[in-house]
Amino acid sequence: MAFRKLLTGWAVAGTACVLSVAHAASLSDPAAVAGTQVSNTAAAHASAGTGAQSSLASSAAGPLGSAHVPRIALDDNYLPVVHAGMNAQIIQIPVPGESDVTLETTVYRPDGPGPFPMVIFNHGKIPGDPRMQPRSDPMSFAREFVRRGYVVVAPNRRGFAGSGGTYEQDGCDVASNGMGQAADVATTVDYMSKQPYVDANHIAVAGTSHGGLATIAYGTEAAHGVRALINFSGGLRQDACTGWQDNLTQAFGSYGGKARVASIWLYGDNDSVWTPDLVTKMFAAFRTAQAGDPQPGSGAKLVDFGAYKNDAHRLVGDRDGVQVWWPQVEAFLANQGMPTSVQYRVETPAAPRASGYASIDSVGAVPFLDQAGRDGYRNFLKQYPSRAFAVSDSGAWSWAEGGDNPMDVAVANCQKHSSDPCRLYAVNGNVVWANENAATAQADSHDEGHAVADSGNAAPAAADASHSLASR
Repeated sequence: MAFRKLLTGWAVAGTACVLSVAHAASLSDPAAVAGTQVSNTAAAHASAGTGAQSSLASSAAGPLGSAHVPRIALDDNYLPVVHAGMNAQIIQIPVPGESDVTLETTVYRPDGPGPFPMVIFNHGKIPGDPRMQPRSDPMSFAREFVRRGYVVVAPNRRGFAGSGGTYEQDGCDVASNGMGQAADVATTVDYMSKQPYVDANHIAVAGTSHGGLATIAYGTEAAHGVRALINFSGGLRQDACTGWQDNLTQAFGSYGGKARVASIWLYGDNDSVWTPDLVTKMFAAFRTAQAGDPQPGSGAKLVDFGAYKNDAHRLVGDRDGVQVWWPQVEAFLANQGMPTSVQYRVETPAAPRASGYASIDSVGAVPFLDQAGRDGYRNFLKQYPSRAFAVSDSGAWSWAEGGDNPMDVAVANCQKHSSDPCRLYAVNGNVVWANENAATAQADSHDEGHAVADSGNAAPAAADASHSLASR
């Protein structure tokens, strides 16, 4: 990718050196087939089936690329436990000067009075009416930071989800759009910094996609105490605007000249929204503008983490993505004087044990399904291993892959189409169905499954832009 034409490391304002890109391990398809791609957001399928995904395969590099190193066992059982919900609370943050407008915001935090360091997470923008966009709920991201003793704050900007006000597009002016979004980030930082459980001297701001653009824009006027910016695949794509790529590049250039805070930019090779060449231009514009009037502590680092599933744009929304982005972010935060050590053990949803009911590839063994349901299960088998399939006695079904908890997504989507309870049939690579009234599925049910199993070396089916859904 074009990133690799750059030199490495930190582009500190004023340096003329080119950046080299750090390359993290990528997630390939379940069979680790060369050339397979990875996907965007979580997917879910119901009796019309969809799913949510994940699977890891580090690419070998250097003399130790194929070395077998035993994993070091680190026992965190001694740490204080935080419930899986992470004390999540939905609050309304008032917008100054607009008495009737508030920002719907989710706050996650460890137990105890604090004060805790804080990280703000800025959501992206999906096509369509912003008000129909779901409330920002970045569970995988929040869990990793709560483990390290952070308060995690996820605001919905004006006009999005349950927030008041109106989303302002600003026509094709990307720079103005980003600054408008940054105003809501500033409102959130200012309000939350005054809370007694927040350490206002240790703040990071992160964002994905449109939220990444807002994050970098906010860096031009960041509050005291904000030490780090984390940009996950940031930008704003406006296909209806002629030359939108140039508009976006110029916007990042305008922010670079005023940057006041260090930033890390994480982009992947197979992003469905940004090409590698465009990412290179965006970052180069930002860095070049920095060189004109350098601000102390405003260095910028670009990280190419390679390919992730079928779409690198989905990285931060997947629990599987944490192991790709956290090592880079951890080192960056430590350099900015932000804490990174694990302080808590956050409960996570555990997958049920394999029941032995049937082989995972035995399509005919799945109970209650009609032909459409069996086709849905075959599609499920093509997904990345972080996946779940649910079914009800009345024949409703759903599958989900990726995201933070595909088990919950599969069951919930199945339940929308069934008056009977939906139950998990398969999770990841195991059948977990337990039916006391039926004997273990017989080998004669495997014939249908082999057709699917034989195609297991193909790339997993692509997920929809968010959760892919299929149900009935």
